[in-house]
Amino acid sequence: MSQRGRFITFEGTEGMGKSTQLAIAAASLRAAGINVLVTREPGGTPMAEAIRELLLAPRDEPVHELTELLLMFAARAQHLHTRILPALTAGQWVLCDRFTDATFAYQGGGRGTPAERIGLLETLVQGELRPDHIVLLDAPVETGMARARKRGELDRFEQETVEFFDRIRATYLQRARREPQRYHIVDAGQPLARVSADVKRLCQDIAIL
Repeated sequence: MSQRGRFITFEGTEGMGKSTQLAIAAASLRAAGINVLVTREPGGTPMAEAIRELLLAPRDEPVHELTELLLMFAARAQHLHTRILPALTAGQWVLCDRFTDATFAYQGGGRGTPAERIGLLETLVQGELRPDHIVLLDAPVETGMARARKRGELDRFEQETVEFFDRIRATYLQRARREPQRYHIVDAGQPLARVSADVKRLCQDIAIL
């Protein structure tokens, strides 16, 4: 039986370059002979991607915080049980753009949903599974939002206030302080080449742990 693959997630507020750095990390690990699956949340399967569209689309109707939270975990349950877990069981490494730490940061820190409520759903959907490593791309919120605006039309989350994202960033950093053995903070405010070099070095370190 194959050894269980490692589960690595990439986190951060908007405009931190998660998708770019995740692709660089995947290429670095594949070059080292590691079988890697790249995916994202919310999303990763057709059903979960449909839920993603519901969550991100700007709308006039207010979205209740509980509705948002349950949709996040509905997408996660589908993604986890039909794609992530089978890959890990088969020995693949899974690199995911966001996971439940994002829910604690966005719906917890940003929206004010109690962490205990999120934790209950985390246990229900995931059991004991948690990411082995979390790469936190961190920079001032204003830096990320300036980058996000350059990408074009903003989604429902990207339209939130700076204060909303300040709370999210603070929650991420608080979680990183609590679990330094799993969290790896990368300065995303550096020039792209330096961020990418830091991510490559981090992947090399993780691969030999």
